[in-house]
Amino acid sequence: MTDTRSAPPSYASPRPRVLVAMAPDVRQLALPDDVMARLRTLADVMEVDADELTAPHTGPLLAEAEILLSGWGCPAIDEHVLSAAPRLRAVVHAAGSVKHHLTPAVWERGLTVSSAAGANAVPVADYTLSMVQLAAKRVFRQASAYGKPGTLWQALNPDFGLHGRTVGVVGASRIGRLVLERLRAQPVRVLVADPYLDPAGAQALGAELRDLDKLLGASDIVTLHAPLLPETTGLLDERRLGLLRDGAILINTARGALVDTDALVPHCVSGRIDAVLDVTEPEPLPAGHPLIGLPNVLITPHVAGAMGTEVECLGAFAVDEIERFVQGRPLLGAVSAEDLSRIA
Repeated sequence: MTDTRSAPPSYASPRPRVLVAMAPDVRQLALPDDVMARLRTLADVMEVDADELTAPHTGPLLAEAEILLSGWGCPAIDEHVLSAAPRLRAVVHAAGSVKHHLTPAVWERGLTVSSAAGANAVPVADYTLSMVQLAAKRVFRQASAYGKPGTLWQALNPDFGLHGRTVGVVGASRIGRLVLERLRAQPVRVLVADPYLDPAGAQALGAELRDLDKLLGASDIVTLHAPLLPETTGLLDERRLGLLRDGAILINTARGALVDTDALVPHCVSGRIDAVLDVTEPEPLPAGHPLIGLPNVLITPHVAGAMGTEVECLGAFAVDEIERFVQGRPLLGAVSAEDLSRIA
């Protein structure tokens, strides 16, 4: 029996050869039997554990590969890897951002690049809406106080509830737009801040355009969906955090470094604002950090994106992209070199 992990197929085929480079646990979730079977109808498939992609014994596989299907844990695709893959035409990433493992050499070589960031955006947007709804009811404060005298029933507390609130969305990114779409069905007023958006574009998304400072001051709930770039690092600094209303809720499912963590601490410790942080800076926060354990702060370990059974959606999207590539159709998740300066 031929071991496809150590040698490319020995027979000639007009079909492209796809090298799957994923950690075993990632591959199991992203490419279950039915998804892998569909991939095999499109191409000859070779497999290698992601951490062995740059190992010498992988050289024969790279030499044959025309499409690289990567996932979480894939090492950097640099000039060294590319030099061993003369036939490579495309890199399809069955996950979100490609900024952490694809080097400029990939685009300089003229390779086609695609990512499943669009598929990963769906669970992030769903998670965000859930957090908007739960945080508006002050669920995390109430859970922390459960069983204490006078805290059992809070239905008449005017600080609770989503109806009539103003929600500010920072960043009309791929995820931001999905969040805006979901907010349309909620009884809220929606504001959006994005330097690339005009009033008509905001209106088409069901929101009112505001500059960031005005959005922060006018919103009951602020949710962050901007990419992490040099100009957005520390976007919510001490001054801007001070613009938030007393009782405001800050939700961050984007990147931890968008928020100045040290500046956020006193606002949360005092109870002036609530925070839902799926990402932090640093990540994770060190043990004993003052934000950990606060009744008005929910910290989760980067769980908003695809998890568990949801990872199959990323693999299925990637296989769809490979089909489109093989058929010469436009890719839905195409990433150009120019995109790198404004994507997460």
